[in-house]
Amino acid sequence: MEEAEGISPPIQPGTLEMPRVISALRHRNFRYFWFGNFLSNIGTWMQSVAQGWLVLVLASQAPPALFGSTGQRSAFWLGVVAFAASAPMLAFTLIGGVIADRVDKRRLLIRTQSVMMFSALTLSVLTFTRLINIPEIVLLAFITGTAMSLNMPGYQALVPSLVPREDLTNAIALNSAQFNLSRVLGPTLGGFVMFWWGIPANFLLNAISFLAVIFALTRIEYPVPAQQDDSAGLWQRLGEGFGYVQERRQMSSLILLVALASIFGVPFLMFVPLFAKDILHVGERGLGLLMACSGAGAFLGASTIAYLGKIKNRGRFVVISASVFFAAIIAFTFSREFALSGAMLAIAGYCMILTVANVNSLLQHLADDSMRGRVMSIYATAFLGFAPVGSLIAGSLAGAITAPIAIAGMSSLALVGTWGLYFSRKELRQLD
Repeated sequence: MEEAEGISPPIQPGTLEMPRVISALRHRNFRYFWFGNFLSNIGTWMQSVAQGWLVLVLASQAPPALFGSTGQRSAFWLGVVAFAASAPMLAFTLIGGVIADRVDKRRLLIRTQSVMMFSALTLSVLTFTRLINIPEIVLLAFITGTAMSLNMPGYQALVPSLVPREDLTNAIALNSAQFNLSRVLGPTLGGFVMFWWGIPANFLLNAISFLAVIFALTRIEYPVPAQQDDSAGLWQRLGEGFGYVQERRQMSSLILLVALASIFGVPFLMFVPLFAKDILHVGERGLGLLMACSGAGAFLGASTIAYLGKIKNRGRFVVISASVFFAAIIAFTFSREFALSGAMLAIAGYCMILTVANVNSLLQHLADDSMRGRVMSIYATAFLGFAPVGSLIAGSLAGAITAPIAIAGMSSLALVGTWGLYFSRKELRQLD
């Protein structure tokens, strides 16, 4: 904001002076939102690492005739659980975008977070009492994924209401930073908690962590939503959202790029437990450290964006960063050294966030306020909704041709497709 006649503009209540790299945190509402989600995401990643390990343990106890060897069973069930957790993103995120444009986003988020909290608590109790089995994990993963799919568009669309426009890019970068810092802390803590107290403790701590974000949501001062026209039905509103994106070739190009990464690149994360257990042979703590390497790289990527702010030639930038992301995945699949595998995961995490955070920021700036919920739901569907399809494909291929070859092949396809999209769409090359 510019100064008038040498006098600085007054600081609003709840606003603090902050360095440029964390400037969005000077706003009280965003601080609550940021810290609440940070604590909750630590719990989410603790559950993620424990759930993957639990699936491997249960799969190894299945009858030998089921799905071939232990490695094939493990890969298959990891793919199924990943599909169950992410499939709702494809089915319900678009509906969540319509809801986010029509209701109080804060209330929507409190309700969806509560569902995820009770799902984690149920998983903890069933695991502690040794009544858990893989079908129940699949069911609870689906319930959690459904709540998350309805939560995601509202979460994305709420951020512009918590900060002024000049701090929006920084707020998006800081959100990515807290999410990925939690990817460092959560799996690391999760690995040690599993070692000390067992798998159920991770699920219980995740359930408790949801109280932090629910408390934060009750404390923010959210402006009264503008009255929406209720004459249009659900499908009409969805059609309006798709038409809005399709008419804007810059938006559609970005979403296609994210969809490629979602289907052919992102699913590799679901198979890190398999690499830790059956290929690198590093156990629970090694798995936590591998996941932390990925999170550390992603955190550095988000911090880079928060510091740099707007990057020039962002169309070319996201394509290059996506390409390095795919190349790092390919290198990871062929690594048999723990240190090299950790380094490749760090590079992949760094470049993935450089890609998706820039796409997120571009879409937030390009979208009108009245359409932002639907635009972000389409983005979330492309980024998270297509991932279950990729996980199912990867799981099926891994059972037939081994996980490293399946994941490397899919990433190679994504690399070729990304550059094909870049050269075929001038709108992507012209993005600044």
